[in-house]
Amino acid sequence: MNQDMHDFVTPACELLGLGEPTHQEPAFGWVRNELFARLVDRGFRSIALETDRVAAFAVDAYVREGAGTLDAAMGEGFTHGFGGLAPNRRLVAWMREFNRERPPGERLAFHGFDIPTENYSAPSPRRYLEHARDYLGLDLDVAGAAGEDERWSRTEAVLDPARSPGDTADAARLRCLADDLLLQLHMRAPELIASTSSAAWFEARARLAAGTGLLRYHAQSAVRGRSRSARISALLGVRDALMAQNLLDIREVEARRGPTLVFSHNRHLQRNPSAWAMGELDCRWTGAGHIVGTLLGERYVFVAGSLGRSEALGLAEPAPGTYEARLQGRGAAWELIDSALPEDARTRTDTVPRQGYFPLDREVLDGAAGLLHIADGAAVPAGA
Repeated sequence: MNQDMHDFVTPACELLGLGEPTHQEPAFGWVRNELFARLVDRGFRSIALETDRVAAFAVDAYVREGAGTLDAAMGEGFTHGFGGLAPNRRLVAWMREFNRERPPGERLAFHGFDIPTENYSAPSPRRYLEHARDYLGLDLDVAGAAGEDERWSRTEAVLDPARSPGDTADAARLRCLADDLLLQLHMRAPELIASTSSAAWFEARARLAAGTGLLRYHAQSAVRGRSRSARISALLGVRDALMAQNLLDIREVEARRGPTLVFSHNRHLQRNPSAWAMGELDCRWTGAGHIVGTLLGERYVFVAGSLGRSEALGLAEPAPGTYEARLQGRGAAWELIDSALPEDARTRTDTVPRQGYFPLDREVLDGAAGLLHIADGAAVPAGA
């Protein structure tokens, strides 16, 4: 049964998760842009993407206030290489045009909900804590405890527990300092907001949360004596827990302005536990969607992404009997449908997952309100 995105926006929905099974098929970004434009007509006023929350402030300043340039927003405001994706550039440009003649309260907002890490590195928490310190007007030596930024950001700090600064005395000092800064931020909220703005206060809190999150991530990196699967599972779990907290904070900011669309990989947004197995690697963790779904209940709705063929991934027609095969051949390049697929369908195994591609499985489907199925990525035109 064909659906419209509005069919999944229940009266209680505050956060609508739209998933994709891979980041490397551009068709999902083009369709996302079209669906977001439709949702804006129904009262949505914000979108959150899988990019660093702090970096995304540069994008939000551009789309809401026209600060800087489009090139600068794409270069500075995205992590994981997502600033180079054409659908993201089109989205940011469209949001800026939409906002240009509208009053501040009606403008669209752009958020990132990820933490400032890459696959094999995580930066120093120094500059995030220093921002909060400066906002509070305090005289504290953060750099002395943090030391050189490179000691945190080098690849070995994440991959080798013995070379991680996460369980050092300096890291413990920084975590205590961050806790004190957060207390001061809340104790002095009335005066700080009066002298600056609510937006400046929430930004300071978000930057401080990023610094605290990095300290937690580095602490996990320093734990020894675990198998590789257990180690990666723990790091994935920390990342998703912090992503969930960011989504809850974003909803706190956006609560009075309308619902938020969040777009990310299925593994982050699904309402059930997440898993990743490859060779000897067997990772299991609690994803952000599982967390916010538990906390928000019916206020969180998840629509999973599904892919049939993809030239970008070298993904051929799905084998008969798989979930994706049941969705092919309906005649549309993409469509929204309900998630009630036959129980006798099976998970796709006719191709080796590559470039972060994860086929549909029961863990994704059982928590989804619907599906966005793209039959052939090449059939979705740029701009959708």
